Amino acid sequence: MPAESDSTGRRRAGEMSADPGEVEGPLSGYHHETYVFRLPREAGVGGGGRWKCREPRDSLLWFDRRCFHSEERLLTELQGRIGNIPDLIEVEGTVLQRFIEGETLGALHPSDTTVPDKEFEQILALFRQLVEVRPQALLVKRRCEGLDRAREGDSAGFLDRLICFTEDRVYGDNLPEYGNLFADLKLDSDSFRQLRKHVSGLRERPFCLLHADLHRENLIVDRDRRLWAIDWELAMFGDPLYDLATHLYLMRYPLDQERRMTERWCALVEDVRPGSSRGWREDLPKLLDYKKAQSVFTDVIRTSQALCLAPTGDRAEHRARLRRASWALWDVLSKGAYPLGVEEVPGVSAIEAALTRWLRDHAGDA
Repeated sequence: MPAESDSTGRRRAGEMSADPGEVEGPLSGYHHETYVFRLPREAGVGGGGRWKCREPRDSLLWFDRRCFHSEERLLTELQGRIGNIPDLIEVEGTVLQRFIEGETLGALHPSDTTVPDKEFEQILALFRQLVEVRPQALLVKRRCEGLDRAREGDSAGFLDRLICFTEDRVYGDNLPEYGNLFADLKLDSDSFRQLRKHVSGLRERPFCLLHADLHRENLIVDRDRRLWAIDWELAMFGDPLYDLATHLYLMRYPLDQERRMTERWCALVEDVRPGSSRGWREDLPKLLDYKKAQSVFTDVIRTSQALCLAPTGDRAEHRARLRRASWALWDVLSKGAYPLGVEEVPGVSAIEAALTRWLRDHAGDA
């Protein structure tokens, strides 16, 4: 990320802000560098409150397939269709999103803890609204060509395109830098053959709009306990059951609440659009296994990058950081091993040794 003094986003936010000294940011986030500020009254737009200006991060690795050219244009189309999403305005050629004042659901109720009923019901209401939005209903420009889209209802074809993205863009494109590390962790091109075999046979379900990244940090609770969905960068059209699988995987509900969410979700989507939960008992585990497999490649790259960019400390601090990273990768590898056909997951010490070798070879790249 560029230094704050050189940041285009910070400079632009300062130019538009009522008080450049009160610009807040950059906020935490992977895909964008985000700054928050108030507009001057004389601008005559905005209606009070704070707004956020975002710039895509340079040289960013994308781990998920994107559908739409512009998140802002998507949100504009969704106004009136999806409740509690950020408003947008355009100021001097820059599209701004309203900053939702509140706390993330994760800050209030961390992973593995129960989500209160008031927020739980609002998540279900959001899913209802998403299922109502069909592919032909929006005119937002898409990134992919028509020939690269699965036909309506082809859940198997939809998932195969996600697997292709993981195989080609996450694994294949990063082989020059991470190939040895992947190999040390028992990951190779055959992993994707095993994954396709494992998830084959999905039932057909009618496509709808998916948020595709609905987790506790992308849900904001305001002072009135209204729930707002943010970060629609990964939204797409596709299999509705995939949205549920992604949500369950990322939310980490307690088991009883995960079961309740699944049952309630199936009931509501069938009420809105029959067939949306068809075959869920067989297919939901397969989609969850895809998410576990995808996370293996994502986490290997992100974890090694984080280690490479970590501030230099003393030897004990470095060893402790390396050991924590090794345990984290062991955990994600253990969960993704079965769908990827990994028969024996490397132990924590072997993972630590592999990371150490990778760091030694790439120490000058940070």
